[in-house]
Formats: sequence, structure tokens, C-alpha cells
Amino acid sequence: MILTGNAIREAVEKGEIEIDPFDPAQIGPGSYDLAIANEFRFFKKAHKILEVHEHLDYKEETVLVNLPDDNPFIIMPGECAHAITRERIKLAGNICAWLQGRSSFARLGLMVHITAAYVQPGVNNQQVLEMFNASPIPLALRPGARVCQIIFQRCEGESVYSGRYARQRL
Repeated sequence: MILTGNAIREAVEKGEIEIDPFDPAQIGPGSYDLAIANEFRFFKKAHKILEVHEHLDYKEETVLVNLPDDNPFIIMPGECAHAITRERIKLAGNICAWLQGRSSFARLGLMVHITAAYVQPGVNNQQVLEMFNASPIPLALRPGARVCQIIFQRCEGESVYSGRYARQRL
């Protein structure tokens, strides 16, 4: 079942969900808003074919930038970039979550999380956002903008994610 705002608040109070930093004002009717941090990763300009396979390291094909709070990151039309949330999310083994963009940004053509929106039970990390500008104009993203939301869900049984991105950094 999806946790409503009151259930999210209760789960935070019980320690089933940890959000750091936590701001009760970011709790919505059935989700919690997440902000982008200062780190962005964009693809190097290349004229080659990139063979996609299981062990491909995206870091070899991208550049990491760290911006001050007052500097925007410009994502050009048709461009894909990564960002990471300011908030670290820690979930109990019986809670999973889903990342979704916020409609106010989608209406501008910004896809905040292209795919892989599922957050495994038991994670303890910041969330990487795979963003895409589907609009015909450049979009400026400022660190601290609440661009997405996380929707929490109770699981039947318990598990803890320990895969490749368990300790993910951008």
C-alpha cells in the first residue's frame, strides 16, 4: 500500500523511513518532495558508438560538475544529465519507494527521472536522477529545486538492497 502524508510522518517518527535533511513541509498527501543537490553529471560530447552492456561504467562517458547554490545547471533540448538528491533516504526492510517527477516541471518538458524509478527496500543513499530535456528550449536547474517526489510503499516481507548502487554517488 502507498503511504499517505500522515503515514509518512509516522514512519519517519518510528525510524522506518529516514530522510536527511528532513523538512515536514515537503510532505505531500501521498509523497515527499526531494530537491536536487549541487552535483550534476553530463555526457561528454563524442562522435562514437557506445556499446551498451551490463558492466558499462557511465562515469567513463560523463563529466561531473559541482555548482554553488546560486549557479544553475543548464540542460539543453534533447540532452540527458544526472543529478543527485540533497536528501539521503534510508528505508526499513519492509518499505520500498518510487521516484516521480513533479507535474510543474513535466509541463516544461523536463523528465526528472527517465527510468529505473524503483527504490529498493533497505536502501541508505541519495537518489540519482536521470533527467532529460524534452522541451525545445534550454532549462536552468538550480541546486535546491524540489524537482521530484518519492512515493513510499509497504512491502510484504522484508529485504535489504545490497546491489551495485547500494552506496551510490553521482
